[in-house]
Amino acid sequence: MNPAITTARRPRSTPPAPVSPFPYHPGSLLSVLDLTVEGVSRLLVRATELENEDPIGRDRILAKRRIALLFYEASTRTRTSFELASKALGADTTLVSSLSSSIEKGESLKDTGLTLRALGAEAIILRHNSSGAAWLLEETTRLPVINAGDGMHEHPTQALLDLRTILAHLRPGVEGVTADTLAGVTVMITGDILHSRVARSNMLLLPRVGARVLLCGPKELLPEQAARSGPGIEIERDFDAALAQSQAVMMLRIQAERLAGLQLDLDEYKADYQLTGQRLAAHAPAAVVLHPGPIIRGLEITAGVADGVQSAILEQVTNGVAIRMAVVERALAEYLSRN
Repeated sequence: MNPAITTARRPRSTPPAPVSPFPYHPGSLLSVLDLTVEGVSRLLVRATELENEDPIGRDRILAKRRIALLFYEASTRTRTSFELASKALGADTTLVSSLSSSIEKGESLKDTGLTLRALGAEAIILRHNSSGAAWLLEETTRLPVINAGDGMHEHPTQALLDLRTILAHLRPGVEGVTADTLAGVTVMITGDILHSRVARSNMLLLPRVGARVLLCGPKELLPEQAARSGPGIEIERDFDAALAQSQAVMMLRIQAERLAGLQLDLDEYKADYQLTGQRLAAHAPAAVVLHPGPIIRGLEITAGVADGVQSAILEQVTNGVAIRMAVVERALAEYLSRN
C-alpha cells in the first residue's frame, strides 16, 4: 500500500505523535496528504510573513541549524530555492549529490542517510529517482525529511507554490485557504501526466481547496484511470475544449528520460497539445499560464507564451523560495529561536 494514502491528516503546528507510522517526524513533508487544509493555509500565510520579514531578523530563526540537501537527480529550481530558503532562515546547508559522494560508489540511501545523521544533519531535503524514497529515508533516520520529488510519485512543495501562484492571480489578496477557496476555478494540466510527480501532487491538493482539475493529453501520457484519482478530477482529450473551460493552465514537459517503450509522435503531439499564442488568445485570453520547469520551448509551449503577459512561470520560481522557507521552518520547529 502506498504509505502516502495511509497518512493521518492532523494539525501540524505543535503536533502530537502521528497516529499512523508515516511520517515518523511531525516536521516531515513527504506528501501533500501530510497536511490538512488548515495546515496548507498556515504554510501559505507563513510564507508571506517570512517573505516580508526583515532579512536581518529572519536569519536568526534557524541560526546554525544543519540541513542536508540530498539530491540523486539534477535540479536547478528546486535545489537552489531550498538552499536559498534554508540560508535565509540562518541555517547551514550542505549539498550531497549522486555525482560527488559515496553514492557514486554504490552506497545505499539508508547508509547515506545514517551517515548524514551521524554527521549532525538535523533535517534532510531529498530528491530521488525512486518513488517512496523519502518514506524509506525518514523511516531509517527518524529525522524530518522534506520530499523534493520522489520518482513519479509526488513533489509536495511544488504543488504548494503552484497554489500560491494561482491564488495571487485568481484570488488576489487571499493568503489562507479553506475547502472552497478555489470553488468555480478550473485548473487544466496538460502533458506527460503519467510520469509527473508535479501533476500528482496538484491533483491531490487543488481539489481539497475547491478547484476542479481538468487533465488533458494523449492516452499514452494520460491513462483513463487518472480520472478516478479522486473527486474534482476529470479528463478532456480535446486541448482547445479544455482551454476554453480553464482559468489556470499548467503545461508539463515531455519527460524524454521516462518514455522508454512508449510510441509518441512529437510532431503530432505539438499539433494537438502545444500551447501557442493563437490558441491562448482564442480560448483562454484571461487564463494564467504555469509551468514547473524545465521548459522545452517549441514543444509543449511556445516561447511567446512562456514569456508573455499571461505567463506566471517566473512567479512560480520566486514563490518557491517563500513556500520552502515556511516548509523548512516547520521541519525544524523544535529549534525555533528569536534571539
